[in-house]
Amino acid sequence: MAPEYDNLLDAAASETTRFKIEELRRHTGAGAAEEGTREILLFLYEDEKNKRRETQEELGKSNSQAMKYASDLTRVYREVKDSKRELAETNSQLRKYAVDLRKTISDLKSAKKDLEESYYDTVRRLVIAAEYKDRDTGNHITRISRYSALVAEKIGMTPQDVQTILYASPMHDVGKIGIPDRILLKPGRLAEPEFELMKLHTLIGANILAESKARVLQWAREIAMCHHEKWNGEGYPQGISRHEIPLHARIVSLVDTFDALTSKRPYKEPYTAEIACDIIVSERERHFDPELVDVFLDNMDMVLQIKSPGGNAEHSGPHPALAARNPELERLTQLYR
Repeated sequence: MAPEYDNLLDAAASETTRFKIEELRRHTGAGAAEEGTREILLFLYEDEKNKRRETQEELGKSNSQAMKYASDLTRVYREVKDSKRELAETNSQLRKYAVDLRKTISDLKSAKKDLEESYYDTVRRLVIAAEYKDRDTGNHITRISRYSALVAEKIGMTPQDVQTILYASPMHDVGKIGIPDRILLKPGRLAEPEFELMKLHTLIGANILAESKARVLQWAREIAMCHHEKWNGEGYPQGISRHEIPLHARIVSLVDTFDALTSKRPYKEPYTAEIACDIIVSERERHFDPELVDVFLDNMDMVLQIKSPGGNAEHSGPHPALAARNPELERLTQLYR
């Protein structure tokens, strides 16, 4: 074989061919004609050419896929970037909305507080109008309010209920606005017909406070109607007894009696707190809910602080008569002497 063909064979027999040089020479033979060798070389050349084309096609496909992936990544990157920008804008808007919402809530709370203050001021003035002839009316309704809230808290009422009775209790006698002065201000015992007329203040008050959707006024109506009912059923106007009487009305019945006993009235001088407590204890389980009496007297030190804002309380602790009527409360006598 001519030397130039050996060079071609060496080139054709590279790692990309499937033939070794020895095998090529065995097929062509040492004395093969140049034409035969040329055919073999052309075959190998075409084979190599095809492989290169296939490789280029594969590379082209790979490049195409790579470009597609790059395009997809670019698109995703832009979408993520846009999403981040939109998210940042949304967060900014949400922060602004949050600031606006907090301000709105604050304004609503302030408006609600102003409305409640106006509402309770109106109620207070209504009560004062009903009892304007009594010079101690303002102090009386304040004490009733605080006594009632104290008892409500001590028996475990919810804070909402304590607040409700705080504002509802002063309206217990609003019906007196419909009672003639000659009866309200009479400086002595009422005759039977006069007393029957006085009883009507419970119904008048209930009618004044009727048909309200406000919880405070609903409680106030029940208190106005029932604060003269008795535990044993001998009260008025309905003659109901025990737990038929709303709890808030039973509380006001008790504290109103205490305040009436210890306050000056047209028909009497004020009793001392000790005498008032004696009277209340004597009416335990007859006029008053016994459990409420126990709680009230058990907290007499706080009751007297309300009665005497300056702190000049006559006594401290529960009433001693409790021990005589309820041996389980004997320990309370040590606090009230």
